[in-house]
Amino acid sequence: MSYRIRFTKAARDDLVRLYQFQLERDLEVAERARQAIAKGLELLREFPFSCRKADPENPFLREILIPFGAAGYVGLFEIEDQRTVTVLAFRHQLEEDYH
Repeated sequence: MSYRIRFTKAARDDLVRLYQFQLERDLEVAERARQAIAKGLELLREFPFSCRKADPENPFLREILIPFGAAGYVGLFEIEDQRTVTVLAFRHQLEEDYH
């Protein structure tokens, strides 16, 4: 079964912010980061329950780790139902927390 992936406005804003941060430094790195995130999100289409729990009390709230360079990215998402995964937020692993 394949899940549909939705994004909250906050998650979309996070992705734009992360891309712009890389873009200001290096276009090639920004594109590789974008591709790494897209590839990581493909995992959610098939295996969202394979990602770590973000809250021990809520088995449907999870985080996906996306390696990139020396660190990577973390996406917070919720498994809404048997067909839908909603991405709530994204951050770089070296950031304090989700924005």
